[in-house]
Amino acid sequence: MADAADPILLHAAGSLRGALNEIAAAYEKSSGIRVTAKYGASGLLRDEIARGEKAEVFASANMEHPQALAKAGKSGPVVLFARNQLCALVRPGLTVAPASLLDRMLASDVKLGTSTPKADPSGDYAWEVFRKADAQRPGAYTKLTKKALQLTGGPPGETPSSDRNLYGTLVAQGRADIFLTYCTNALVAVRENPGERMVALPEPLAIGADYGLTVMVTASPAAYRFAMFILSPDAQRILANHGFTAPGLLR
Repeated sequence: MADAADPILLHAAGSLRGALNEIAAAYEKSSGIRVTAKYGASGLLRDEIARGEKAEVFASANMEHPQALAKAGKSGPVVLFARNQLCALVRPGLTVAPASLLDRMLASDVKLGTSTPKADPSGDYAWEVFRKADAQRPGAYTKLTKKALQLTGGPPGETPSSDRNLYGTLVAQGRADIFLTYCTNALVAVRENPGERMVALPEPLAIGADYGLTVMVTASPAAYRFAMFILSPDAQRILANHGFTAPGLLR
């Protein structure tokens, strides 16, 4: 178990970077205890923890990865602490509306970007969109999975920059015309890249993302207190300010 003076070791989904950095700073200010964060694709982080990498708090972009650690006896119960949605980030000049999104994604001249399934929940959610698309248009799943460019979230994915939104950068570079990513990521990309747009998925294709939080059985008491702080109204408001739905504020 870590000493009280040691930093709290946080492993978290990359989509949480902005919100959790702010939450960690607030916790450090109130407690005097530092939080060291490692961000990445939730599936890859889960694998690292399962192989023995030292971690205390794990904040995942889905429920399954932390539940796998809990089932293996490496962590305690898993709590839903935030929700997100999948959106389409669209390059400047490409006309896309929710009603035409599926047609655009299927078009042979449109580059469709996603994260990597299994390694990154965002990729898994994109594949769920493709399955929903198949129900609307038979054959769409096969076409979309074949053309999807797995640009982020796992080997051989990109390494996120600490100061620029990766998804907006990839679209700006012409690597993708449409990128299926979390709405919170798309909001930041649009702010950083004038002309890029966020398009909501139409109801038949809509996918929500439940984020799970768990604490390792070897964690320090301070790590447990930090996890409880993430569930507090103050931290939940920070999550909401970053575009997440915060269950702790829904009363």
